Amino acid sequence: MANAMLQRQQASAIIAARRLIVDGAVGMVEMALTQLSEKKIVELDEERKAAMVSNLLVVLCSDKSTQPVVNTGSLY
Repeated sequence: MANAMLQRQQASAIIAARRLIVDGAVGMVEMALTQLSEKKIVELDEERKAAMVSNLLVVLCSDKSTQPVVNTGSLY
């Protein structure tokens, strides 16, 4: 019985931690998109925004280190 209660407590802690990580990551992505737009660093269409959001969320929410990929081709 105690083991089951401990597992439940650990699962709740993991969920709470993940929620905090995702909230922070979403805020960082919003900030990045806003700053890129305001500073006119780059203009992204909706498809490229979606790709950037996806990539950033994967990197920011991952619990393992990430490996950079350098695109040597054209953006378009």
